[in-house]
Amino acid sequence: MQLSRRFFMGAAIAATAGVSTGGAFAEPSSTPTEPAVAFAEPRQTYRPPLLEEALAALDAHSGYILDRSRIGLVDFSAPSSEPRFHLVDVASGQTIVSWLVAHGNGSDPTATGMLQYFSNVPGSNASSRGAYVTSTSYYGKHGRSQRLIGLDASNNMAYERAIVLHGASYVDPNMIPARGRIGRSQGCFAVEPREIATVMEQLGAGRLLYAGRPGEMGLA
Repeated sequence: MQLSRRFFMGAAIAATAGVSTGGAFAEPSSTPTEPAVAFAEPRQTYRPPLLEEALAALDAHSGYILDRSRIGLVDFSAPSSEPRFHLVDVASGQTIVSWLVAHGNGSDPTATGMLQYFSNVPGSNASSRGAYVTSTSYYGKHGRSQRLIGLDASNNMAYERAIVLHGASYVDPNMIPARGRIGRSQGCFAVEPREIATVMEQLGAGRLLYAGRPGEMGLA
């Protein structure tokens, strides 16, 4: 990683405490009051295919993960028309809730709805595989958003690339019947605007977000 452990832990701890930190993502904006979001309990029996890889990453990066109770998994082997962003309860291994999530247009240049490539290169507009830790939240051009720190060689440019979690109008289930897919991001984990508050509250700061395709752990 190019960011020092001291820098990361300061940002992550500040996020958990609800303190905004400056940096490449900061944009001046007032902070509207968000409605309270109830925390869901595990209620589904679905175990995402990436779960074992994610749990291994949780152990490998334990020094950076402040809260191990739940993790986010993004299974990019599924099409963008399917809810493939899973919030998982670690103790039971069960999925709590799943959401639609976009992949980068650089990962799917012909707009097939399926991720074709991963990239960690600045300017690629592609999605990156690997383990992330959720960091500070902020209000930017997409509204409420959350910074992500890449923990692997395959995604360690995430902070510099401004790869974040945010809501976007192009993540719209009404697009699926006509196009067979939702829209694409520039590499960010974009969800439905109406879901972003829930996603951020349920996932929280200092937790693992793991993205990839089953069987490709460790690839660049």
